[in-house]
Amino acid sequence: MQAELWLLRAARRHPERRAIDDVTYAELLARVDDAARRLAGAGVGPGDRVAIALPPPAPPSEASRATLAFCEALHACLRLGAVAVPVDVRAGPAERAAVAEGAALVVDGLLEAPVADAALRDTIDLDATAVVVHTSGTTAAPRAIELTAGNWLWSALGSAVALGLDPAERWLCALPLAHVGGLSVILRSAIYGTTALVHERFETERVLPALRAPDGPTLVSLVPTTLRRLLDAGLERPPALRWALVGGAPVPEALLARAADAGVPVAPTYGLTEACSQVTTLGAPLFCTRVELAPDDGEVLVAGPTVAPAAACAPERRESGRPVLRTGDLGAWGPDGALRIVGRKADTIVSGGVNVAPAEVEAVLEAHPGVAEAAVHGRPDPEWGERVVATVVPLDRQLASLGGTGGLRAEELRAWCAARLAAAKVPKDVAFADALPRTRSGKLERRRL
Repeated sequence: MQAELWLLRAARRHPERRAIDDVTYAELLARVDDAARRLAGAGVGPGDRVAIALPPPAPPSEASRATLAFCEALHACLRLGAVAVPVDVRAGPAERAAVAEGAALVVDGLLEAPVADAALRDTIDLDATAVVVHTSGTTAAPRAIELTAGNWLWSALGSAVALGLDPAERWLCALPLAHVGGLSVILRSAIYGTTALVHERFETERVLPALRAPDGPTLVSLVPTTLRRLLDAGLERPPALRWALVGGAPVPEALLARAADAGVPVAPTYGLTEACSQVTTLGAPLFCTRVELAPDDGEVLVAGPTVAPAAACAPERRESGRPVLRTGDLGAWGPDGALRIVGRKADTIVSGGVNVAPAEVEAVLEAHPGVAEAAVHGRPDPEWGERVVATVVPLDRQLASLGGTGGLRAEELRAWCAARLAAAKVPKDVAFADALPRTRSGKLERRRL
């Protein structure tokens, strides 16, 4: 099935509207067409894969230009009928090489190939692979996920129904563009014909004034850590903000309460690369998505047109020829019918025959008034099989960085947990740190604990 190319449609309907930062749709289309012809001049044709290793590390004065170059290359691939393969430039050389393997061209700077007289596409095939996105690699090496144009379109439509859509939408993206969360902001904005405000990395001192501005973002994508940093910096009642989408990890109840007190409207979001970003928002599945819990263990199963065609699926379950995605996440339905993610199957700790979900213990620890963040994992134990271990970041991070505990004691936290959790779930060891190991997209790297 064919659809009008998103950028072309937006430029035709809203030529003077800002597309990426201060660049209008008419200007962006002209730049993209030039980039597409230069890709053709470098030998790229329809169906070829193009690795986009942008934006490279750049001083602040050049960062916006480098980010715009990424967006140009991304849309140029779609205009030419090629497949975009974003590369996380903050990864190591071996990981970058693995992601770019098999690409006809690696774009790591300005396109300087001669302009070729290429046939540019006015439509996009919704069933064809448009972008290959690699997972963030929190539990294993990053995996390549082939997402079709139809996956992106349905994801954009489902998100718009969940959040509403303002014709003057300004969506601030401070997530890595090589990962699905950042990419979705760029592509959804083109589908809607609205504005994407792109920061090449999250910086509190840059995001905070943007959100405080009267004509600031109407939407922003964050992870729990970056939301916490903004609240710590004094974010209150951002005047233009309709929703702060917060995903990448479960959002602690204490953090949600802080945001509510500060007048920051938070939409907790659960999603994954294999489902083209959003699966649920505010606990409810997108209108085009069906979510079930496996009866044996509560694993979250996802079906619908946002799921990548080649995603790993439950072999006994397919719907209308589409896969039913086994997410590896464990969930539960709340009394209000909202989906709550309680952990990862791979992270489950079995201590004395009791299954312990780290996320449940982390939520209790993070509810303590002296705790900023917590991470829980299992450690081999000759008596219990595994023992529950916690690493805690005190609210006073400066003391923690100097080797202190911010006034916290391990026994105090164990007693706090014992009053709220079953005995098997209470951490047997509590360590203190000034930060938790996280991926470049802000997700906890539990395997490094």
